[in-house]
Amino acid sequence: MSELPAWHGTTILSVRKNGRVVIAGDGQVSLGPTVIKANARKVRRIGAQNDILVGFAGATADAFTLLERLEGKLEKHPGQLTRACVELAKDWRTDRYLRRLEAMMAVADREVSLVLTGQGDVLEPADGIIGIGSGGNYALAAARALIDMDVDAETIVKKSMAVAAEICVYTNTNVIVESL
Repeated sequence: MSELPAWHGTTILSVRKNGRVVIAGDGQVSLGPTVIKANARKVRRIGAQNDILVGFAGATADAFTLLERLEGKLEKHPGQLTRACVELAKDWRTDRYLRRLEAMMAVADREVSLVLTGQGDVLEPADGIIGIGSGGNYALAAARALIDMDVDAETIVKKSMAVAAEICVYTNTNVIVESL
């Protein structure tokens, strides 16, 4: 019995530097060895004032489900990104339906950057840099190498995403960048 090929293809990178936060995501979605879409939008602004950045990796429908749930938590806890993420993580860990979702999210506002994992964890990186998805570790390594350079967060993100696209076959150079 043959299995269907897995969906692949996301690199999400977030960098926080000098009071700015930037999240970028590539546009490639692949099914096995085939590029299904080259210009997917995996980075969004959410919140009542569009003041929260979200990048998602994993199964698309699962990621959108989590995005909707996060928006609901933000409505209950306006201006409290960390609390909203923790409340979502609680649901993720205890709800049978949510536990089956295969996605991760990088979220950031002006104060904090967080990773929400498929295990229901909420993690805040010590260095303000987040990389998730198939090319996330490549972009993360490049960003860490560039963080001490005399360049802004957006430049670091763009250069790091280009490095990931050169290494990861599931990542392309069609990058969407959002910043606060």
